[in-house]
Parts: sequence; structure tokens; C-alpha cells
Amino acid sequence: MDKVQVLPMTQAKVKPVRRNQRPWSERIIEGLIKAGGMSGIIFVVGILIFILRESAGFLFGKFDFVEFFTSGNWVPASVEKIEYGTLALLAGTMSVTIVSMVIAVPVGLACAFYISEFCPPRLRETYKILIEFLAAIPSVVWGFIAIVIINPLLIDVFQIPSGLNIMNAAIILALMSLPLIVSIGEDALRAVPESYREAAEAMGATKWEIATRVLLPAAKNGLMAAALLGVGRALGETMAVLMATGHSIRFPTSVFDPVRTLTATIAAELGEAPKGGEHYQSLFAIGLYLFILSFVINVLADRLVRGKRLK
Repeated sequence: MDKVQVLPMTQAKVKPVRRNQRPWSERIIEGLIKAGGMSGIIFVVGILIFILRESAGFLFGKFDFVEFFTSGNWVPASVEKIEYGTLALLAGTMSVTIVSMVIAVPVGLACAFYISEFCPPRLRETYKILIEFLAAIPSVVWGFIAIVIINPLLIDVFQIPSGLNIMNAAIILALMSLPLIVSIGEDALRAVPESYREAAEAMGATKWEIATRVLLPAAKNGLMAAALLGVGRALGETMAVLMATGHSIRFPTSVFDPVRTLTATIAAELGEAPKGGEHYQSLFAIGLYLFILSFVINVLADRLVRGKRLK
């Protein structure tokens, strides 16, 4: 048998590519990506500075901390006594948001589970397109739907004097939040490794057991993020809520009471308030209130999701 001679392999020296030797195209793309990432921070800081500048006269002048946060009387144009209380507006905002999420989160996550795990492959993309099409409908069109369709429907079904109330706005906000919740929820479920499904099927689990006992715990962080983003979507909506709630400043006692939200107040009164006046500045103070409220909700949501991820 012939002997095979093994020749020693020469170790080729690979020279590292220096940073300044990279192609110009790569460096330009990296710069654009960094600029895009920084632009979000710049825009948020710019918006905050703008709101602070416009509301500074009210915040350092007429602003009464106790009245602003604990009073339910919002009468900035009163002849007898001007009051700037936002508690009733906050109650209207939170009631509409909570009821809408009670509707949207279960329905949205159920749709996400169906599209991800139970829907036939041929129909999956069709269903996704139809659901995401809801996001393309303008807010004012949703407002017309609330007035023309849902308003008389609620009156006939529940025998109430007016269908412009919390329930009407909650249904509209739930429909507007569905595309976001379904899309992010479906992405979170599809991100679960396929080995989890295969292992569960090998143990004889049904599709329902896989969805509830395997995928739900594995994708809980993404599903929670979908629900919280839906809350942010409902909290910041303006025009549809303005048209659907009845626009009445009051503390709600049932889901059929008309209310007014913080965002709707800004939209309804900003056009009539003299620029630079006290009323004008107080509306920007409400905008700052909403900004801080949204920021706190997002921070708490991020902490909650991170805490769940670490466990």
C-alpha cells in the first residue's frame, strides 16, 4: 500500500480590515442607520421642548397643582369663575381606554393565535391583509361610523337616549387597535422556535394544548407588548373619540355615559383659544400631562416586560 505524504499546511495570515478601510457605501449606510436611530430621540425631545415653551406661561402663572389634578371642573372660558380641573377629563380618557382594551386585547390575541396556528396556510395572508386594512381607515371615517352606525345600534339594543358614549368610543378604539395587537401578537407567536411545537406534538399534545400550554408561556412577553401598544394607541386617539363619546365633561358611572377625553378637549378647543392666551397655554399643559402619562405607561410597560423576560 502506497504511503500518502501529508504536506504541512501553511497558515495564511489574515489581516484585519481597519475601520477607515471599509467601503464608502458601508460607512454611508452605517451613518444613515445611526442618524435614523438618533432622529427618534431628537423628535421626542423637540416635541417636549415645544410643549414646555407653549405652556410655560400657564405653568408658572395661573397653574394650581391641586385644582389641575383633583378638580373635575374644566371651564377655561367662564365669565364668573375660570377653572382648570382635568380630573373628569382623565376619568373619561381612562374609562374609554380600559373598556376598549377589555374588548380589543382578547379579540386581538385570539385572532393572532388563529392566524399563527389554526388558519390554513392559503388563507393566512388574506386574513392578515384584511385585518391590517383596518389601520388604513382614517380616524374621521371611524368617527362617522360611530355616529351613523353604532350610535343608532346602541340606542335600539340597550334602549338608551344617546348612543354617543363610552361604549361607542370603546368599540371604535378596539377596532382601531386590532391591527396593531394582531400583527405584533402574530409575530411574537411565529418567533417561538419550531422545536417547541415539534416536541409538544411528539408528546401527543393537541393544537389547543400547544397554543395554551406551550406557545402562550413562551410568547408572553411579545403578547404583553402587543397589548400595551394597543393601550398607547387608544390613549392617544383624538378625532374618533371626539366624535363618539358625546363630549360631555362628567365622571362616568356606566359605560353608557357620555364623557370627554384629554385629547378631545385639545382638539375641540385649541382652534377657538387665542394664541398665547391663558386658555391656549392651558391646553398645552394638558398636552404635557398626556406626554408624561404616556411616558410613564411606556416605562412601566418596559419594566414589566423586562422583568418577565428575566424570570
